[in-house]
Amino acid sequence: MSIHAQGMRAWLLQRLSGAYIGLYLVVALLVIGFGPTLDYTRWHALLSQPAISIATMVFFYSILIHAWVGIRDVLVDYVQLSALRFSILMGLALGLISMGIWVSMILFSVVSL
Repeated sequence: MSIHAQGMRAWLLQRLSGAYIGLYLVVALLVIGFGPTLDYTRWHALLSQPAISIATMVFFYSILIHAWVGIRDVLVDYVQLSALRFSILMGLALGLISMGIWVSMILFSVVSL
């Protein structure tokens, strides 16, 4: 089987994004659970660090990629009309891209270099 196969690429993206989401959530829950009380200043100080901001951005991008692969696979399997499937996929792509841009704008506004 070729690594360029679409199914293998989707499978790998789904597994890697899921693993990163799980790892990020475990670390975030440990930081939140065992750290001092989180208020606005602590959240701001935490997300102002470039490493934390980049890890958080990768987390959100992983969620978006995970959602894209999962919903795309379901639509390809169950929506038979090509025009309808294309329309739904374009709406989904535009929505996910706009959410990615929105998250990037929020995180870039907080980080201090």
